Amino acid sequence: MKQGFGRLTTVSNRHRVLGTHLLLIVCATFVVDAVGTAFMYFLERNAPTTEIHSVFDALFFTTVQLLTVSSQLKNPVTTGGRIVDILLEIWAVLVVAGSAGAFANFVQSSD
Repeated sequence: MKQGFGRLTTVSNRHRVLGTHLLLIVCATFVVDAVGTAFMYFLERNAPTTEIHSVFDALFFTTVQLLTVSSQLKNPVTTGGRIVDILLEIWAVLVVAGSAGAFANFVQSSD
């Protein structure tokens, strides 16, 4: 029993690598969120019929796209905004899939 509990509380090199990868993914996603917010704000704020009028609106839209690939706000109305939206959705899908793959690899390779 002690040996099993000891394995659970021991931090191995594999744990450090997984933690480093996940921290890098989270930090990179924050950067993507900030850059996406800036682009969405400047591309959409003056467009007719847009729902993005402030930096907070742009932050909300961008963050929700990264978290759920969906938003309560209407889709972007400018071509540039649509391109940014597609890139945000691609990032979200790839990062989620990559994170799931990292966890699966971690669990599968444990002895």
